[in-house]
Amino acid sequence: MSTALPPKPRIIGPRVRVCIVASKYNEQFADALVDNTVEELGELMPQTRVDIIRVPGAFEIPVTIANVLDRSEHLPACVIALGVIVKGATAHADLVARSVTESLMGLALQHKVPVVHEVLLVEDEKQAYARCIGSNLNRGREAARIAASMVDIFGEIDRSMPRVISRNA
Repeated sequence: MSTALPPKPRIIGPRVRVCIVASKYNEQFADALVDNTVEELGELMPQTRVDIIRVPGAFEIPVTIANVLDRSEHLPACVIALGVIVKGATAHADLVARSVTESLMGLALQHKVPVVHEVLLVEDEKQAYARCIGSNLNRGREAARIAASMVDIFGEIDRSMPRVISRNA
């Protein structure tokens, strides 16, 4: 596990749209993730429009992202999934986390849009605090840095590699 944030990527200049889909469950921690992500995006991508959609829990994040990606005429440059799942006495948290992870990857591949996965599965509130509110492992700031890097990478791909037309057509 990483014990430090990734380095800040270069500042992205062009205006793009980033969509954050965040759960409301475990509100104190989820709100901190959103706040830290938005603040860091503002520093790294000052021209960016950030749309925030709040959903009841982590399980609702993938279907909401699917809805955004299926309905958008102009896809967001990146989608950020934020949430906090605290393990309990049953396997429910593990099942939800696995389902969310697999769904988010599928959406990213299907739509070819970066989906940053910061739906955290933590053991307890102490771990949640360290990752959502603390400064060393702040996953909200990390999500923004990853988003900025992916927007930059995908922009470079668009500039340097022409679209390939299917040869089967």
